[in-house]
Amino acid sequence: MQAWAKDQKVGLSLLQLMGDPAGELTKALDMELNHPGPQGKGLFGRCKRHAIYAVNGEIKAIQIAEKEDDPAGDEFPEATLADTMLEVIEKVKNSS
Repeated sequence: MQAWAKDQKVGLSLLQLMGDPAGELTKALDMELNHPGPQGKGLFGRCKRHAIYAVNGEIKAIQIAEKEDDPAGDEFPEATLADTMLEVIEKVKNSS
């Protein structure tokens, strides 16, 4: 994850990249991708593409890039991209 963060020039930002090699968080969040398409290509235990906004360990919002014709969210990741998440965070903050 550190190499990916470096490649993406994350540096010391508010963004935190985290791995889940054993799938523990993926399963706890019910984010395991169980669609036959990716599994048919040997991708078992893959996590759905998602973004989480959390404050002090409390999840405030979750965005999932998943559509019926794109279960992995690879073709339409917009729901989890930075611009969308910034809008989501603003809405959460304004509703508090």
